[in-house]
Amino acid sequence: MLAMNYRRPYKVRAEQRPEPEIEHPNDAIVKVTRSCICGSDLHLYHGLVPDTRVGSIFGHEFTGIVEQVGSSVQNLQPGQKVLVPFNIFCGSCYFCQRELYGNCHNTNPEATAVGAIYGYSHTTGGYDGGQAEYVRVPMADVGPTVIPDWLDIEDAVLLTDAFPTGYQAAEMGDIREGDTVVVFGAGPVGIFAARSAWLLGAGRVIVVDHVEYRLDFVQRFAQCEVVDFKYVKDMAEHIKGMTDGLGADVCIDAVGCEAAGNFAQTLTGVKLKLQAGAATALHWAINCVRKAGTVSIVGVYGPTFNAVPIGNALNKGLTLRMNQASVKRHLPRLMQHIQSGLIDPKQVITHRVPLEEVAEAYDLFSRKRDNCIKAVLIPPGVQTVH
Repeated sequence: MLAMNYRRPYKVRAEQRPEPEIEHPNDAIVKVTRSCICGSDLHLYHGLVPDTRVGSIFGHEFTGIVEQVGSSVQNLQPGQKVLVPFNIFCGSCYFCQRELYGNCHNTNPEATAVGAIYGYSHTTGGYDGGQAEYVRVPMADVGPTVIPDWLDIEDAVLLTDAFPTGYQAAEMGDIREGDTVVVFGAGPVGIFAARSAWLLGAGRVIVVDHVEYRLDFVQRFAQCEVVDFKYVKDMAEHIKGMTDGLGADVCIDAVGCEAAGNFAQTLTGVKLKLQAGAATALHWAINCVRKAGTVSIVGVYGPTFNAVPIGNALNKGLTLRMNQASVKRHLPRLMQHIQSGLIDPKQVITHRVPLEEVAEAYDLFSRKRDNCIKAVLIPPGVQTVH
């Protein structure tokens, strides 16, 4: 089969790989119909995630058609169209029973801090991802969700991570009616977080970024205010100036470890790797939220330490909430929002690229060329009409 192949930082290519096989009675083999390049894939691509091994297949956002199922699979049948959440989870452990699917205790032997994720280094289990023609799907009875006939495939692929993660970012903010919400980052997750903040009752939504076309897009898609941080000397002072001196009720970090905006953070966290990425957006979130406010974190950081102003958070009496999104928990509500016309997720897709051109797609997304918001990979022979 054709698959993305990681060679070294900033170097990926498409090449022929062996097709996956059933390894456990509860596996399924899925023929991929769409896969996305996620902003967190760029952390792998840029060499910022430990234990990303040569030969890895990335991709944790994908849809497909069930090709084969193991002998114990009861809830899936060959031929069904499915969306596959990025979490790999067992459905029965302490955390899964509480719908904390991103914290499953049984699927990732490589770490105790995070559950398993498709195509996201050996720190999340070493599973191959969906930027390929076929993928092995473990725990197939609990992970994949059959795509309803009414749901567009490109809305479905955004339900595997980007939309649920943005929604959970807003949900973790515990937004009350009329709250002012500031979202740091106008990538796909930040865009969905901004839109979701309205769905949860926000009275004002502000998005901070420095890429002009992304700010233009989120302003249209989420009907929000925007701040270009290139023109801001002190972010906390600026946000307080917009909020009667108090700060925002909720701040969301939808950026993570590659945040721009602070030379010292970029030098120590990205260039020298002395901390687990540049925590600039997290600093801004803690310092821009009002006293007794809430900071929600969905931006990805590595498993080592970050220099974080925890004293500021303590003295301000902040609530900090963070996690990998538990995709499956959100799907019924988010599908309902799509079906009722409250949101059209596929609008964030700006580029549809053949899997054969995966290297070009990564370069396009990484360097923010051609006004790229979200790139979707389409395997050979798969229908391109959405």
